[in-house]
Amino acid sequence: MFEAQMSSGAFQLLGMADLGLLPAVFSRRAARTGTPWVAIAVSTIVTIVVSFLCFDDVVATANFLYSLGTLLEFASFLWLRAKHPAMKRPYRVPLPLPALVAMCAVPSAFLAYVCVVAGWKVFALAGGLTMLGVGWHGVMRVCKANKVLRFNNTVSADPQQDPGDDYHLVPGVRNYRLA
Repeated sequence: MFEAQMSSGAFQLLGMADLGLLPAVFSRRAARTGTPWVAIAVSTIVTIVVSFLCFDDVVATANFLYSLGTLLEFASFLWLRAKHPAMKRPYRVPLPLPALVAMCAVPSAFLAYVCVVAGWKVFALAGGLTMLGVGWHGVMRVCKANKVLRFNNTVSADPQQDPGDDYHLVPGVRNYRLA
């Protein structure tokens, strides 16, 4: 399970580098095996740092951050449906907005419960990680704007940058047409 998680994290870093969200160094692959060795090394370092924490705190923090992320996804889903109901998308949930709110309410209640019962260490760790993520995003934007680091720009992660591309959500797969 550890190997699967580390590989998944490494390939997520690779994908973010391919989209130009992280420096291109994260997309380097080993010549013989094709594995993203820089991303694996970074994932290993993060895993070693996390291994010094108490297991219960790691699990609680992971659940807390997952819950916050899922709540953000639900909020984005509902906001986009309310503000841009005719927006092109690869699929559409065939329900009106009130039914979608009801659909998201039950899992949101469970996720909110996870957030409420978290202890102070979990809040502090999650807050620190969130601030680290926001700071990292700002540093990457500055590095990209000032060309301090090299970023891949072949695939746009922002549909506004490539308005003619109606396949941007599934790059390389042309059978999913946004409608």
